[in-house]
Amino acid sequence: MFTGKPEHLKTFDYLGRYQYFLTFCTHCRTRLFVNDDAIDTVRTQIERAAGEQSFALLAYCYMPDHVHLLVEGRADDSDCLSFISRAKQFSGFHYQARFHQRLWQRYVYEHTLRSEEAAVSVARYILENPVRAGLVECVEDYPFSGSSEYTVKQMLDAVQLQAEWYRRRSPTRSG
Repeated sequence: MFTGKPEHLKTFDYLGRYQYFLTFCTHCRTRLFVNDDAIDTVRTQIERAAGEQSFALLAYCYMPDHVHLLVEGRADDSDCLSFISRAKQFSGFHYQARFHQRLWQRYVYEHTLRSEEAAVSVARYILENPVRAGLVECVEDYPFSGSSEYTVKQMLDAVQLQAEWYRRRSPTRSG
């Protein structure tokens, strides 16, 4: 398990219409995202930061001790580093005020995506996270995942279309 400080790319300015896969972990990996009130408090503030920084939340999933986000800059001046900072600041402040507990670890794990295929793969990973963790049997049963842009069904349909496209492109093997 990686325990060091994640580094941002030094040659990339994080400005513009890019997509990012982000993971915010709770302080000491405490299981804080286990009820509607906590998640609603945090989600509202992350959505606030997204709106202020011109980002769309393409997919999200609140696991008990972390949140995965697939975000996309919607303007040439969309600043991912500012979005991250504001999202953590707003949500941490409101969470602390309501629940009297620190919310976030200091660092964020981020990855800049380079293609639409990568975005669909990340969305699939995010949506399937609760299934892999044994929290639910199917994606649709998990109440703490979604998107500000799409329904879960629309996201699952896109994932299915991508899987079918890759299957058709793969050469068949003969025995």
